[in-house]
Amino acid sequence: MERTVVIKLAVVVILVFCQVESSQGKCEYPAIFNFGDSNSDTGGFYAAFPSESPPYGMTFFHKPSGRASDGRLVVDFIAQAFGLPFLSPYLQSLGSDFRHGANYASDAGTVLQPNTSLYVTGISPFYLAVQFNQMKDFKVRALDLLSKGKHFDYLPTTDVFSKALYFLDIGQNDFTSQLGWIGIEGVKKFLPEVASQIGETVKELYALGARTIFVANLAPIGCFPAFLTELAHNNSDLDTYGCMISYNDAVLYYNNLLKEKLEEVRKVIPDASVVYVDSHAVKLEIYTNPKKHGFLYGTKACCGTGGEYNFNQQFFCSQKTKINGTDFTAPVCSDPSSYVSWDGIHNTEAANLYIAKEILSGKYFQPQFPLNTLCDLQPIG
Repeated sequence: MERTVVIKLAVVVILVFCQVESSQGKCEYPAIFNFGDSNSDTGGFYAAFPSESPPYGMTFFHKPSGRASDGRLVVDFIAQAFGLPFLSPYLQSLGSDFRHGANYASDAGTVLQPNTSLYVTGISPFYLAVQFNQMKDFKVRALDLLSKGKHFDYLPTTDVFSKALYFLDIGQNDFTSQLGWIGIEGVKKFLPEVASQIGETVKELYALGARTIFVANLAPIGCFPAFLTELAHNNSDLDTYGCMISYNDAVLYYNNLLKEKLEEVRKVIPDASVVYVDSHAVKLEIYTNPKKHGFLYGTKACCGTGGEYNFNQQFFCSQKTKINGTDFTAPVCSDPSSYVSWDGIHNTEAANLYIAKEILSGKYFQPQFPLNTLCDLQPIG
């Protein structure tokens, strides 16, 4: 009798242990395919145009990693939460592993095709349509190899493409690259086209097999040190947090356009999950209330020099300039984790970690999406 009880207890313990073990790391998403700009580029642009230099990457990688930050990006932390490795840039020829997705994002990437009548210099040739075509070509080639019985350690299996999470975080350069030339009202005239193109890309991804698609909105650029320094405004345009009201209002105008466009898209592809990610709300919170969330500085850059916002375009972070015959490089702060802004335009790793945690909480999904149910999110940091 006692032996029977012991055996039954042992069986129960084993079953419970197996259930716990099998649930660890469970995630409905075996891969992430990302499209975007410098906010989520893990090295694509610099694989095509090598030029990145220290102090980029100093906090986590301890060397430049192709990321516009001192360390990891939001997409890196999301991959970590899913139990996946960092996404390899599609354009990186050495060391890439695409079994768990690929990153098509490009520093300075835009939604609309760049042309001289609209865009200033410094815009990437890898705009959204190019990124989508890269994804399309990648899938065709991968499936062709698999159909021939050729299996490679660095390629995804056939079912990965339909099960993956597709993430779009792009549009900031469409908004900011022309502000100094045509002003807010000029930019607002073509923002509906930007939102529309994202909607069309979502439908194209669906046709390609995507069923879970996250789309992030635009950040409050009126709080960025670079734009506070470079864009024309007066004190009456600053809110109580020191952010530019007019520019942030224009961002909200675009974000509403994007939200409405995605609502239209959902009606066309009702069996897909198309999620509007309100990362704007998260970023606005840490820019305007940095100390509440463990930061000391919101609208001041860590890496840079000059003025209230520690930003000067002529002495941009990592850029070497000669002054009276002597090389000068903008200094970097001693503790990037105290800053929201890394270089005046991009976030520090600490800010990206905060943003990723808030996004993964699900509080900023519209409509609501059960990410925590579909994925046993791993600790990040």
